[in-house]
Amino acid sequence: MPTTKTLREGSTQKRAAILSAARELFLADGFDRSSLDAVAARAEVSKRTVYDYFGDKQTLLQAVVDAVGQSLITTVRRILDDTLTDRIDAADLEDVLVTFSMRIAADMLGSAEYATLQRLVRAEPGRQGENPMADTPDEALAERFAAFATAGLLDVPDARLAADQFIALTFGVAINRFGSANAVEDSRVRPLIVEGVRTFLRAYRAK
Repeated sequence: MPTTKTLREGSTQKRAAILSAARELFLADGFDRSSLDAVAARAEVSKRTVYDYFGDKQTLLQAVVDAVGQSLITTVRRILDDTLTDRIDAADLEDVLVTFSMRIAADMLGSAEYATLQRLVRAEPGRQGENPMADTPDEALAERFAAFATAGLLDVPDARLAADQFIALTFGVAINRFGSANAVEDSRVRPLIVEGVRTFLRAYRAK
């Protein structure tokens, strides 16, 4: 069970070193076989510093998972800003949504960070806290769909529901069928994404 003790914020550099060392060891040796002594040695800090900053190994694991999740959220927001802008014409909507989806599939779902997150989350099933990504990407996509509705491109009475359905029709289908939506490694992903976007637009394109 994660610690309930008051933890030090401490040095940003030391925190980063501890998180990096823990991530490397958890991935290489597994969570159970990785000790806080080994983490401290790799981070070149004292074991007391690791305890002061993170409390225990389970809390440290959660911190590593959270850090990777935040990195992926940053990637998603960058892709949103690059692709789903406020300068889109109705005629370009399908192409834009396909481009956005393929960028997510390649830059996020196909990234080493995403693979790392999956391995870390599987390290101790049921013992982590909340998913570090939680609803953030879905909410961010919903905001863009609401803006598209205001611009007259989409008819979305419930933007969050539309975002959930978009994800289910694109990445969700690929994950269910192939076990992943990594467009970099699997050429079968793109046709599913294209058809998913078209299905979404048949339901939500503004008439």
